[in-house]
Parts: sequence; C-alpha cells; structure tokens
Amino acid sequence: MGAEVMHVSSHGFWVFLDAQNRELFLPFREFPWFADASIRELSVIEVERGHILRWSELDVDLDVDRIDHPERYPLVARTERSRKPRRTSSKGKRRATAKSRSSSSKQKPPSSRRRSAQGSHR
Repeated sequence: MGAEVMHVSSHGFWVFLDAQNRELFLPFREFPWFADASIRELSVIEVERGHILRWSELDVDLDVDRIDHPERYPLVARTERSRKPRRTSSKGKRRATAKSRSSSSKQKPPSSRRRSAQGSHR
C-alpha cells in the first residue's frame, strides 16, 4: 500500500492514498514546502503506519490529519523562499541600518576626539 500523485496544479497537488482509498489535496498555500519541488520530488512518497506521508527527498513528513485539518496545526516551518536575505556589503559584513548610522553620526570622528584629548593635556 502506498500513495500516488494524481495531479499537480499551480495551486497544489492531489495524492491518492491507497490505505484509505481516497484522494487528498495539498494546497501550496498551506504546505509551502512543496511549492518549489519538482514533480519527481513530489512523486516519491512513502506511507508509514497507513496515515503518515513521507517525502524523504524534501525532508517532509505529514500526518493525514494535518492534511485534512491544517487549521488545527497553525505552525508552519520557514521555507527558503520565505526567508528574507540579509543585506551584506561586498566584504561580507552587514550593512549599517539607518538607525545605527544615525546614532554613529552623533559621535565625534576619531580625529577630532584625539585633538580634544591632546588639547587637554597641555
């Protein structure tokens, strides 16, 4: 007994689950891990204990209840696509944010600090 992908659309994909003799729809909106997967990756499905679907190539395991009732499981893992890249300079250091630039502009430049320190020693 296993599972088979029956159809893939731009909104999600349908899997026929032999153990329960029914079709399941997995919308990409609710299951973002599959949105960028190839049809081959979606099609390699293992079924464990008759109710757990495993896509080992994608490192995704889902219980049928999670597919039937995604509203009961509000936590969604971050996907690579949902992560915002950190802006870095060409040297790999993080660029200063507007806040850090404004606070650093209030400080005296190093050369003026040295001059005032030298003037107080005379």
